Amino acid sequence: MSDVVVAVALGIVEGITEFLPVSSTGHLIVAGTLLDFSGEKAACFEIFIQLGAILAVVVLYWRRFLALIPSTGFRWGIDAGFSGVRGLALLAITSLPAVVVGLLAHRYIKDHLFGPMTVALALGVGGVGILLAEKFKPAPRVSDLDHLGYGQALLVGLFQCVSLWPGMSRAAATIIGGLFSGADRKTATEYSFLAAVPIMCAATLYSLYSDWRLLQSSDFTFFAVGLVVSFVAAAAAVKTFIALVQRWSLAPYAWYRIAIAPLIYFFLR
Repeated sequence: MSDVVVAVALGIVEGITEFLPVSSTGHLIVAGTLLDFSGEKAACFEIFIQLGAILAVVVLYWRRFLALIPSTGFRWGIDAGFSGVRGLALLAITSLPAVVVGLLAHRYIKDHLFGPMTVALALGVGGVGILLAEKFKPAPRVSDLDHLGYGQALLVGLFQCVSLWPGMSRAAATIIGGLFSGADRKTATEYSFLAAVPIMCAATLYSLYSDWRLLQSSDFTFFAVGLVVSFVAAAAAVKTFIALVQRWSLAPYAWYRIAIAPLIYFFLR
């Protein structure tokens, strides 16, 4: 199969699944197996195309990110609640728990939690978690990003640690954390998008720094195609997902995860 076809296919999978509560890791493992694309360079490629998904969020929410630069919040018409130093502090508080746990448990996660059983189990457990969150979440007290507090940011960050288990889904973990912090579904989802940028950038750059020796100049086109496709797919997925969560619950994503968990296990084992 042509390298371009592989790059396009994996870029679409990454872009669509990265910000949905369905686990991009699980889907990329399946896609890579189907395309016979595996190994150290494949793992590096899958990490690299996350940059396209990250960039999609930055472009879609450019006003929010620009407002994080101190003193620019009011200039761009954004309330001071999620801008400047306060906005940066909220993102830092959310990111810190996963950074610490990730650094301490990186080797264990890589050695023990990337098998078909553990990934399939994470998909199923995460699906049940979404259903429980929808049933037992508190009544929303926050309906926009500008009224998020530090305690809520910390709770989202603690939930984000769960996503270090491959297959659990960072998006699912942070959205559930947002719901239990008292945010409505749209606010929890948008904060999940924004909070993804610092933690994903850190993880992506760290992995690329560790694996740069695997890359050659001939890989440039292959990696570039994957990144561009991931960007386009992620932008479409983010806009669609935001529209959907304002109408329906997250239950369909939960049932989807529960349905594919055994399929992924039996397919990959």
